[in-house]
Amino acid sequence: MRTNIRIGPAGWSYKDWNGIVYPRSRPVGFHEASYLANYFPLIEINTSFYRPLRPEISRLWVRKVEHRRDFQFTAKLYRGFTHERRLLRSEVKQFVDGIAPLAETGRLGCLLMQFPWSFKLNKENREHLVRLKRAFGHFPLVAEFRHSSWNSHPSLDLLIDQRIGFCNIDQPRLDHCLPPTAHVTSPIGYVRFHGRNYQEWFRHDTDADGRTGMRRVDARYNYLYSRKQLETWKTRIDQIAKQARTTFVVTNNHFQGKAVVNGLELVEMTTEDSVEAPPQLLASYPELHAISKTAPVQRSLFMVPPPITRPRYAVAAGGGPVLVG
Repeated sequence: MRTNIRIGPAGWSYKDWNGIVYPRSRPVGFHEASYLANYFPLIEINTSFYRPLRPEISRLWVRKVEHRRDFQFTAKLYRGFTHERRLLRSEVKQFVDGIAPLAETGRLGCLLMQFPWSFKLNKENREHLVRLKRAFGHFPLVAEFRHSSWNSHPSLDLLIDQRIGFCNIDQPRLDHCLPPTAHVTSPIGYVRFHGRNYQEWFRHDTDADGRTGMRRVDARYNYLYSRKQLETWKTRIDQIAKQARTTFVVTNNHFQGKAVVNGLELVEMTTEDSVEAPPQLLASYPELHAISKTAPVQRSLFMVPPPITRPRYAVAAGGGPVLVG
């Protein structure tokens, strides 16, 4: 792998990864982040979006990845700052103190400021972005926008002036959603894969689907990219990496380990070499055999693995994709 490209999944604490990504029977002392660090040089921290980290938790995570010297985390900025627009001094200090152990040990690649689709390019939001830069500018910052208004010269000029990175994303191509890009506005390049589940993208309820039993919030990220789709993004990633000092590539299509599958495929494409893979993942996703050095585990006759859900799409009369099963 080019040394300035780091690929990995978003988060690690998912119940539906048990028996698919992680061994069903875990040894004493098992930790998910430590396990994933055997396969990836990067994990994006999700929990910091919902609440500031405690310093002792950050120190624990640093210890858990000590076996991989090149490993880094990226971390989402707390939603109280990005979505609720609070910048209370006490909350800023709490967040900074919690993330400090990662930064002090060189394990923090950057902070990701994730904004909702409703955060459009206007004077008020430009000013809020600058306020966030002033509050957290001692960390490398990257901004993820979902609305297409930020794909513009005024937006890119603002980010360059503030030395804030631009997060290039893959998401459903709906009205006014940010399209695929390859922008670099700081020494940090960033790419995130969210999947392309059009029907679920703007649903915010967490109730289970009566037909599948799947939570709506999980259905949004139940998407497995094809190799052809990833190869198109590989071209963009190469373009970004040529301009950035470090490029982080994060797979957020987490349901049933699909982020790990596509992450490993991107690693293989980037290194042009076969990869190590979690043995039980090969049993659930046999398509990984073609790129893996690892022998799959044999399923027990008495162990029923969870069904792997692969959404299928058809083309509607209007030309857009429709979920059919």
